Amino acid sequence: MQTRFEHFALASMMGEKDSPPRFNGRVCFASEWERQAFGIALALAKTGYFEWEDFRQLLIQTIGEWQRTHALDDPSWSYYEQWLRALERALVQAQVASPAEIDSLLSH
Repeated sequence: MQTRFEHFALASMMGEKDSPPRFNGRVCFASEWERQAFGIALALAKTGYFEWEDFRQLLIQTIGEWQRTHALDDPSWSYYEQWLRALERALVQAQVASPAEIDSLLSH
């Protein structure tokens, strides 16, 4: 069951170019880290670390950057890799973590 914020966040992305992958109308994840990254972004926005719309704009920007440097049928495409990059940027912009702190956490 979704909270009101989760419903708002997902509804704001429906039909947009940053909309998460879906199957039978539900958000789908290929692995647990994708689900965790999704949940972390929702939780941080819900608790006020950054605005949800600011995160969405970072995600759109990150997806656009990938698309400008890759063929559209490039098999390395991963929606949640772009989600994670946007989340990292949001954390740095909100001064929740530094790039070095994020790199350190992701290298372990």
